[in-house]
Amino acid sequence: MRAYFAAAFLCLALPAMAADHHHPPQDEAIHDRFYSTWERPDQPGVSCCNNQDCAPAEARMIGGKWHARHVGQATWLPIPDAKIERRRDSPDGRNHLCAMSGLVFCFIAGAGI
Repeated sequence: MRAYFAAAFLCLALPAMAADHHHPPQDEAIHDRFYSTWERPDQPGVSCCNNQDCAPAEARMIGGKWHARHVGQATWLPIPDAKIERRRDSPDGRNHLCAMSGLVFCFIAGAGI
């Protein structure tokens, strides 16, 4: 029962905790056709993005595992294998990350990585 309430709290609280984030004009088209339809690889039917937590990202492999960070952020986040998108390609060849407060929702590697 506690796990249920904790999950419900996170679903309600995380969007409120998000920093005010707006996609730059060049990324609005990506949001409209990719982020808005992107579902969590480990939870089909659940959106990756709430319009504030998805953005292009820097990514690198460390010890055979992906790590990523939103462009301009300092902290590299380890990407759990279950959060890596494998059903779709990156819409623009860049890496994209949906994460908030250190919690990774989705990651997709860009072309040429």
